[in-house]
Amino acid sequence: MKLDRRSVIRGIGAASATLAVAGVASADDGRARYIARTNGNGADVESAGFDVLNELAGGDVLLVTGPDDAAETLEDVTGVTATLRDLALELGPVLEDDHDAIPDDPDSVYDELLWDKQRQDVREAQEHATGDGTTAAIIDTGVDEAHPDLPNLDTDASAAVVDGEIVDHQGDPNGHGTHVAGTVAATGDAHMTGTAPDATLVSVDVLGYGTGTFGDIMVGMEHAADVGADAANISLGFMMAPQEFADLDENVGMYRRMFEPVANAGRREGTLYVGSAGNDETDLQGGWLRLWNGLSGVIGVSATGPNDELTFYSNWGRNDVDVGAPGGGYETEEKTLDPDADVEWPYPLNLVFSTYPDGYTWLAGTSMAAPQVTGLAALVRELDPDANPQQVLQAIRQGAEVAENRGDAQLGAGRVNALNTVERF
Repeated sequence: MKLDRRSVIRGIGAASATLAVAGVASADDGRARYIARTNGNGADVESAGFDVLNELAGGDVLLVTGPDDAAETLEDVTGVTATLRDLALELGPVLEDDHDAIPDDPDSVYDELLWDKQRQDVREAQEHATGDGTTAAIIDTGVDEAHPDLPNLDTDASAAVVDGEIVDHQGDPNGHGTHVAGTVAATGDAHMTGTAPDATLVSVDVLGYGTGTFGDIMVGMEHAADVGADAANISLGFMMAPQEFADLDENVGMYRRMFEPVANAGRREGTLYVGSAGNDETDLQGGWLRLWNGLSGVIGVSATGPNDELTFYSNWGRNDVDVGAPGGGYETEEKTLDPDADVEWPYPLNLVFSTYPDGYTWLAGTSMAAPQVTGLAALVRELDPDANPQQVLQAIRQGAEVAENRGDAQLGAGRVNALNTVERF
């Protein structure tokens, strides 16, 4: 494994799939893209010169295209209650490195490389459940269907979102989604075993080529619910500082309102959304616009290291973080990156090992923490198929440990423990 300090620092940031606003979004035909909330009774936007790309949450949210600077015209349509320009998002490149010296035996991989699973007692939990009969969606950059440890990917149900519409699955041109998928449900057919190896994976590519929009992510969230996902992983951290709001003409806080009916609709369909807290070393309770944590039906996850401390990069915040989970690294950058540090898991082994296109690699970030919880949600749903998302969330919170109280600002209810959780059933 050829890694250097600079590449790991870069990789920790990129691995989190932190999104940045690249401007307002346009459709393939060059027309401006808008997100509209309706009153649920229908809105004839076509008569006002707009085209509908997609209807979400039973028509409560519309993705439409139209002329530039026409938000007020759209909002004047009967039945439309609020309108925003859709925002274009950019994702930085994910760390790529050689991956060699991996044990052939999956059990040896678990013992030698998967500290993250060991901290959660995953092997012991798998004596109770393995995710059989459940579905986990990966809303991300896609998933590599050719990976030998991901034969449980349902390519028919998988999809990509292009210009607000669902198209066929296109693989993973980026790598991030494949790493996340392995943490959730790699089968161990070759090397790597995830938390829920008998779960079915569904890839929902919203950022495969490094770009997407808020509207595309909404479509991806709804697709995950439409295919019956028990849990849907969103390792796509997003936050904007208050001072950045002035750079946009929109009421930025309204974007959360646009996502609420989509998240609520998915929750009603039985899908628990799992969101990464982001890697900005920030308390999210400081007036930030943050997504997707804090939305009803979304469980927010911060990142912990092998010693159960909050990692140096992880965001935190009461009401935004429900639980912590292993994401890689320690509480300081120096301790994380020193291969000679006096710790049980020196660099790079303190990062999270998982599947990657054409092989495997180590990454760190809250993106690596969220899929630990998504896999655990699949174990819970196997044991209680009738549990609703709120009940799954409560089971995961009740099984967590190490936090001093259930409302810890850094770890929420605590660092998740798979064995504690499944033993409650």
